[in-house]
Amino acid sequence: MSTMHTEAYPRLVADIGGTNARFALETAPRVIEKAAVFPCSDYDTLTDAARAYLNQSSAENVKHAAFAIANPILGDWVQMTNHHWAFSIETTRQALGLETLILLNDFTAQALAVTLTDDCDLLQIGGQKPVEFAPKAVIGPGTGLGVSGLVHSAAGWVALAGEGGHGTFPPFDDMEVLIWQYAKNKYGHVSAERFLSGAGLSLIYEALAVKQKVKSVKLPPSEITEKALGGSSPLCRQTLDIFCAMLGTVASNHALMLGARGGVYLCGGIIPRVLEYFKTSPFRSRFENKGRFEAYLAAIPVYVVLSEFPGISGAAVALDNHLRNV
Repeated sequence: MSTMHTEAYPRLVADIGGTNARFALETAPRVIEKAAVFPCSDYDTLTDAARAYLNQSSAENVKHAAFAIANPILGDWVQMTNHHWAFSIETTRQALGLETLILLNDFTAQALAVTLTDDCDLLQIGGQKPVEFAPKAVIGPGTGLGVSGLVHSAAGWVALAGEGGHGTFPPFDDMEVLIWQYAKNKYGHVSAERFLSGAGLSLIYEALAVKQKVKSVKLPPSEITEKALGGSSPLCRQTLDIFCAMLGTVASNHALMLGARGGVYLCGGIIPRVLEYFKTSPFRSRFENKGRFEAYLAAIPVYVVLSEFPGISGAAVALDNHLRNV
């Protein structure tokens, strides 16, 4: 095995979402520097955004890179689900003058980052102590809904690559059936991501506003959370309550499927913005509301991940694993 690959720094690492592209340099093992956020809408291509970052950071001799991206990686061609960027991985590698470029699902990266997250960057919401080496669930609402998990093996933690956010949403009560019906009439298939995302928050509000014959039926998610937390709109508060309850249902389903007694880790950009409210929101009671398995779920701790760039840290882990096996 060549040490050239495993010791070549700096490395370019990124977390590419539907709204923002986050870039950084790994200048030594687990040393992340010069993190910066670039709005995806400001650039025609991923290559343009990466070049802008490399120029801004004055990075030199970058030969290896890993990009976590909010998308399944099924081959060389990538068409983003929540943004218009589409590209060839190999062509992008060549255009950036890299020796190595790997792409991985953003929540696979988030899961890898969980294994390195310090306790000070985790806020526990209920539950007891995690069971050592038991599976961990990773889920996070942001521009979309990311879902992953961690399973322990003799080689360490293995992150799962999946698209669980696009599984069919399960309404829990009559109100959620009404909201689900509104979304079904509008979109056909209703995935969990339809509700558990920034756009989903607006969709829940829209469905409630139509039901209550409110004049303004469309609000951006930032305005909904602001009015909900400020107490100026009961409808916005109801929207946020329902959003958190829905997240509790989906998170507990994922925990049951994985047997995630090692904990459920909530990532993504939405929950940290409403953190104080979330501590006493309907999330935890809904998470445990599973009939005969209430006690099983009551023991599972849920953690809100507060680290600033977990996707970048996970991309760095994936890149290091890749280079060590070249």
